[in-house]
Amino acid sequence: MAEFLNNLLFIFQRINWLSAIDILLVTLIFFGLLYWLRDTQAMVLLRGVILIVVSLILLTSLVDLPAFSWLVRNSVPALLLAIPVIFAPEIRRALERIGRAGTFLPAFGKNTDALFEQTIHAVVTAAARLSARQHGALIVMQRLDSLDEYIQSGVRMDAAITPEILLQVFYPNTPLHDGAAILSGPNLVAAACVMPLSSSGILNRSPDRQMGLRHRAALGISEQSDAIAVVVSEETGAISIAHAGRMIRRLDPDRLENILIAFFRPSTKQRNNNLLERFFPYLFSRKDG
Repeated sequence: MAEFLNNLLFIFQRINWLSAIDILLVTLIFFGLLYWLRDTQAMVLLRGVILIVVSLILLTSLVDLPAFSWLVRNSVPALLLAIPVIFAPEIRRALERIGRAGTFLPAFGKNTDALFEQTIHAVVTAAARLSARQHGALIVMQRLDSLDEYIQSGVRMDAAITPEILLQVFYPNTPLHDGAAILSGPNLVAAACVMPLSSSGILNRSPDRQMGLRHRAALGISEQSDAIAVVVSEETGAISIAHAGRMIRRLDPDRLENILIAFFRPSTKQRNNNLLERFFPYLFSRKDG
């Protein structure tokens, strides 16, 4: 015990401010990687890789197996090359977030404040009415990332956004109700669009595992782009909103409106609400909504 304390004291005596910065940077990098990978299938893969590596190290160090040890030593470089391939989607999303850092989205381009308020009001009003009627809906609001790939999978509308047109799109058993409506600025660009389904690990835990295809599609498009997805549950009428692979559930119309304003209009009185963008993953990790 005394020898251990002496070694520990020796290590601390050799630490200077550069060493402290070095350790802090390495810690932040590992923290950032684990933070980005949380609640994803990549975390499951990472645990599997760590378990295999630890098992191999223990096996080769405790038992004298020359041939097996040679195989393990020569397989490690191949494993390192395979890691970027295995974690390609997560690496891509992380680089996209870094590339978007510090980018501010203009409110609605050259549109007036009246147009902006009218669009947000139309989405909130439609969501509230759909919720009251328990009509399922998925409304995707485009931001910086292009959604042309998904627009092409649906029916072009190119119509001005009103509560009535959104209600008509998502009326049960109509040709356009099964799919997502994509909005760009004050326009309804397309309806009945096919969205990618989420592969997030949070869907495997209660209560998120109870979510249907609309919620999975909302999370999926939020993982693939910076779009905002508003979902109305067909079973409960609950309103949810998804962004960056996270979801807030059971929203009332007022809270929905405040969140949409915080994302699409950071240059107004609610400028401080753009902090929501920075800390969004934390806020949207709450299960209780």
